[in-house]
Parts: sequence; structure tokens; C-alpha cells
Amino acid sequence: MRRSESVSMPLPSGRYGIAIDPERLKGEVDEKMKLAHELGHCATGSFYNKYAACDVRRKHENRADKWAIQHFLSENDLDEAVADGSTDIWSLAEHFEVSVDFMKKAVCWYTYGNLAVEEYMNF
Repeated sequence: MRRSESVSMPLPSGRYGIAIDPERLKGEVDEKMKLAHELGHCATGSFYNKYAACDVRRKHENRADKWAIQHFLSENDLDEAVADGSTDIWSLAEHFEVSVDFMKKAVCWYTYGNLAVEEYMNF
């Protein structure tokens, strides 16, 4: 795990393994986000190896992110938080105890149906 902060992989037993480098964690929210993402890889079977093309990697990373968003932050919960006054990305991230990056992806997913944060979030 020299380069990766976290990784998941299928095991020969038919189960999955997740490893997170505790030395590189920035706190509890970071650990939560990494675990949610890696669980997404395991739940969707979205794995690739170091030789995979960039578009294949992005496809599998997006699947893991979408799974994490749908299982850790529902669209209804997001709507309720906005109705209660959490209307910017930072307050939403704080409200849900997730990273700003995760929150941006969740808003894009539920608003536009994709994870193209760079196309919609101008900050």
C-alpha cells in the first residue's frame, strides 16, 4: 500500500478484503469516507488492476462512489437538510459528517445523475 491510502480486493475465498493505511488518515471523517468507498467496490464488484486503462479505472471508481452515496446519504435526507437550512456544500458536509468532496459528488449525483463535479461545482 505504498501509494494507496486504502484498497479493496476480492479474495480467493469469495469474500473481500479492505485495507486502510492508518498512518495516512486525516481523521474520523476521512476514515469513514475511505471505508464507504471501499465498501462500494466490494458491493458492486468494481475492481481493476494496476494495468487497467484510465477509463476503466474511472468507471469502477464511479460505481464505488455511487454506491457509497446511495447507502450513506439518501436523496430524501439531503432534501430535508436543505429544507432545514443547510444550503451550501460545507454546511451539508458538516451536517452529514462527510467530506466536502463526498458531498459535492452526492449533490451532483442526486441533481444531475452523474458525478461530474468539475462541470457543476465552480469553486
